Amino acid sequence: MKLYSHNFKDGGAIPGKNSFAVYDPENNIRLSDNLNPHLRWEDAPAGTQSLVLLCHDPDVPTSAENVNQPGKRVPASLPRADFFHWLLLNIPAGQSEIVEGSQSHGISAGGKQGPSAPDGLTHGINDYTGWFANDESMAGTYYGYDGPCPPWNDEIIHHYVFTLYALPTPTLNVAGELTGANIRRTLENSDVLAKATLTGVYSLNPDVKV
Repeated sequence: MKLYSHNFKDGGAIPGKNSFAVYDPENNIRLSDNLNPHLRWEDAPAGTQSLVLLCHDPDVPTSAENVNQPGKRVPASLPRADFFHWLLLNIPAGQSEIVEGSQSHGISAGGKQGPSAPDGLTHGINDYTGWFANDESMAGTYYGYDGPCPPWNDEIIHHYVFTLYALPTPTLNVAGELTGANIRRTLENSDVLAKATLTGVYSLNPDVKV
């Protein structure tokens, strides 16, 4: 099974329009278009009844102490953790493409509604839910796609791994909330016929080469 995008190549930079924020020379960052990227896949195995798409960043700092703090840096040596940006479930086996902007267009303070998603799909809860939990103006449950927004003072580039899973069942039955951890755990304990990955990179630090 193969997964690719018209917006970026494997290992290439994710465009600013597909991100939550872009670099701003005066304010370090400004909010962006937050369009979900185009994705297309082929060669799903025989017996596929549905697909699940996850997007996660494995490079998120495990400490927020220096994140986006003027005069400080998030060191490359800091341990990193996963941050889920998109969880899309119950994609029909007959579907082979997600159109750019069809599942996300802009930023919704408090998060997009869910779990019902456009085109009859199902959105999970991304990790901006936890990130904004203590921000009165942004707090809420963030369903669907919200793109890259790494710390503008991070010394490393961030990787965004899109993984597509082909399943022999028409739905993925997840116990508990539709969080990244719960969905990943369910997939690890389910029959998966095949999977394909596509990785994009992004940084808001002008000193980091993308």
